[in-house]
Amino acid sequence: MPKKLTLTDAIFLTMRDGSWWTFWDLQRVIREKTGSFYGEPTISAGIRNLRKDAYRTKYGLPYTGDTVERRRKHGSKGYEYKLIGANNG
Repeated sequence: MPKKLTLTDAIFLTMRDGSWWTFWDLQRVIREKTGSFYGEPTISAGIRNLRKDAYRTKYGLPYTGDTVERRRKHGSKGYEYKLIGANNG
């Protein structure tokens, strides 16, 4: 039986394409792919996990420097996030 993905796994697999993602975009795609719903605070925690050494090692992310870039969404109070340093694909 395949191992169930963790939320951080699902976030990494979704974000590794190098696109900009909002919490709501991630929420929608993860729900479509896994059937599980996660709120914004939980998704935020999963994104923060991508900055931790254990996850950098697990996903082959650079050990130094930033792994997630954040920018304000144009015309909104929200933010978009982009995974950097991943082998996209």
